[in-house]
Amino acid sequence: MSTRIAFLKGHGTENDFVIVPDPENAIDLPPAVVAALCDRRAGIGGDGLLHVVRSAAHPEARHLAAEAEWFMDYRNGDGSIAEMCGNGVRVFARYLQRAGHVAEGDIAIATRGGVKTVHIAKTGSDSGSVAGDITVGMGRALLPDGDVTVSVDGRGRPARNVNMGNPHAVVFVDDLAHAGDLLTAPSFSPASAYPDGVNVEFVADRGPRHVALRVHERGAGETRSCGTGACAVAVAAARRDGVDPSVTGTPVTYTVDVPGGTLVITERPDGEIEMTGPAVIVAEGVIEQEWLENPPR
Repeated sequence: MSTRIAFLKGHGTENDFVIVPDPENAIDLPPAVVAALCDRRAGIGGDGLLHVVRSAAHPEARHLAAEAEWFMDYRNGDGSIAEMCGNGVRVFARYLQRAGHVAEGDIAIATRGGVKTVHIAKTGSDSGSVAGDITVGMGRALLPDGDVTVSVDGRGRPARNVNMGNPHAVVFVDDLAHAGDLLTAPSFSPASAYPDGVNVEFVADRGPRHVALRVHERGAGETRSCGTGACAVAVAAARRDGVDPSVTGTPVTYTVDVPGGTLVITERPDGEIEMTGPAVIVAEGVIEQEWLENPPR
């Protein structure tokens, strides 16, 4: 392995990631190294890390290699492993495009949450964009039974349990300030609802089919955006508003404002969910192998 490891930095609606290209899965990235890389003072800084590996080279994705050449080995900012990251998939696709591995159009990306279909739009000039938006087929939401309560500052509120390949608790509030400071993870009950932790979204209405959210992502804290969270919010809002596409037979689209921008979420009558938004690569450089082997503690 070379003494210098390439990296890039990118974001999707300001949900930012360290990107480590490693097609043959040759770079060891234990949790402590990932956490150090994502540290905003001692490392590069990011909400998470996108380890770019060919599916055939990764033991968790070899069975998906016939469907998707590339595997998004996603890690949370604390080094823990996550099933999926909606904003991360878009940034992952943008990296593949930038590196010349894929072109505009449809591609497949393997994740721990299954194979995701991604569409890279043609470069456009709308709103000064230098690259077209990216649409991700996010699959179907699961709505586990059972009541869930999320508590902030001693006050409990009902939450909708939505699983988008990773777990979410969606809480509707009158004001996003009711989410508190989100410096620590909101508590929830029952504990059995989320044995591996949960992403918590606090949601306020902004208009017809238009909501805004703040989110605490497990392993990362409050982030500027969460793609799977935006999908979970749109699904929960559609049920609350009585426009479940599986019942009405009509697709429903919600505009979801996140602190870092705007995502557009569409749920179809067959349950498939699509998320559209930007993805930007902002920098690239190299990491010294010596630093990787002895990250700050």
